[in-house]
Amino acid sequence: MSGNSTKPLNPVSFLQAFITQSLKIGARGCTAPGNGMHHYIEQVGLAASHCLESGARTGLGYQGAIGPEQYADVIINIKNQIGGNFSRASSEPGMVRVVNTRCPFGESVRSAPELCRMTASVFGGIAARNFGYAKVELRKRIATNHDCCDVCVYIDPDVAENKPGEEYRCEGQTIVSCSESAQVRARIETRLREIWCPRSAASQDEQPRLPPSVVAESTAMRNALEAVEIVAPTCATVLVTGETGVGKEVIARAIHAMSPRSDRELLAVNCGAIPENLVESTLFGHEKGAFTDAYNVHQGYFERADGGTLFLDEIDCLPIPAQARLLRVLQDGRFERVGGRHTLHTDVRIIAASNQDLGRAVEQGGFRRDLYYRLNVVPIRLPPLRERIDDIPPLVHHFLARLAEKHAMPSKTLNDSAWARIIQYDWPGNLRELENALERAFLFSRGSVIERVEAAGTDSPSAARDSMDSLKKVRQRAVQQAESEFIVYALKRYNGNVTAVARAMDVTPRAVHMRLKELGISAAKFRVPD
Repeated sequence: MSGNSTKPLNPVSFLQAFITQSLKIGARGCTAPGNGMHHYIEQVGLAASHCLESGARTGLGYQGAIGPEQYADVIINIKNQIGGNFSRASSEPGMVRVVNTRCPFGESVRSAPELCRMTASVFGGIAARNFGYAKVELRKRIATNHDCCDVCVYIDPDVAENKPGEEYRCEGQTIVSCSESAQVRARIETRLREIWCPRSAASQDEQPRLPPSVVAESTAMRNALEAVEIVAPTCATVLVTGETGVGKEVIARAIHAMSPRSDRELLAVNCGAIPENLVESTLFGHEKGAFTDAYNVHQGYFERADGGTLFLDEIDCLPIPAQARLLRVLQDGRFERVGGRHTLHTDVRIIAASNQDLGRAVEQGGFRRDLYYRLNVVPIRLPPLRERIDDIPPLVHHFLARLAEKHAMPSKTLNDSAWARIIQYDWPGNLRELENALERAFLFSRGSVIERVEAAGTDSPSAARDSMDSLKKVRQRAVQQAESEFIVYALKRYNGNVTAVARAMDVTPRAVHMRLKELGISAAKFRVPD
């Protein structure tokens, strides 16, 4: 380890180096498919907790049953013996809170955030052994670029209720983790494979597509998967939000796979890619002769998805008129094709997604309030990659394994400098950018070790963000143009009456006034004197 090369070798520094490197290697290698790295580290920590507790008790002179104060002394003693700077912090009854300003594993923990999971399982194992129950919440972590670590250990189940974290219980002489996240992920991935592989193998002429894979080692992603399993069997509408490239479609497919509709198809449509004049025809279909070039009857997505699931990505890009028609379908399942005279009915489960704040869009008049409430029945937020550093090592391993299979090449690994770059970079393009960067590095590295991984066309995170920002600006201009045209149309229709325009758009008059100001439109110009 380059970071420890100048330190004298002693049992403590050897232990630090050994654990750090073993977990880094384990995170970058192959682990059991159904369990994942999180489970592996958790078991290591639970196994070690007994002997670590015994050593600390001997040093502190504690025998027999201990209370919360003595428990805090034990876990602080363990951490500080290997170079930490832990101390007790104020906390409410039923919990123990400790903080530190120096990680026992030094700066190396930033490239091996999995070490924090071992801390959680050690703390949880000792607490469960002494109190019968524990839930460990890692509020802040130096490994994820906080300025300190803040760990809360709940020893009262009532106090722990609705709190995030990993649960541990004592069953006889065994400490078990009560978290079902690994099992949830395994069930979802199994179901995805079951419904994906037969369809992808339907044509012998095409190369089978690999089923979507779900990586969820971070708390936020594990919570998202637990929400998926809960909501999937229902018919509730789901709104998935998160930045570009965080995996919103994978979550939509997971919901569909775990639902009773999985025997039917999931249709995905990118609302931002449909020309504005074709939105209603694309979604609801059209009749022959409805407009120029409409030579035949066309079934829209809602008609084709009957009995299945419709995934509406970038829902925020839908123009206001299409939002009104979409609202009606969500309310009663009825719609008409463009140019049609007959009302049709469809039974479709809607999963919508957006990388924008729809609540803010409602306030600004760009999205209907009533439609927002219809879509936001079950919200699932996917965090950006910079907020889920625990997922990066398994994601890298997953992508590299797929790249070796895709290109029929030997597997490759990353050296320490490449790993440091990956962990420290923000990845504004999230999973999509990470996968693309790894594919370039995989193809251009000559040996079995990848020494450099860089974002496309830049060595700096700021340049990548500028590229993403420019794409956003192009789309924002297009949306502004569409909004401007629609608002002008509405002002003409209602003779410049802002209240009437707001009522028609189902937004507040204040929101309309704000948009008029931002777009530089004067309502007074459209008022016709009596």
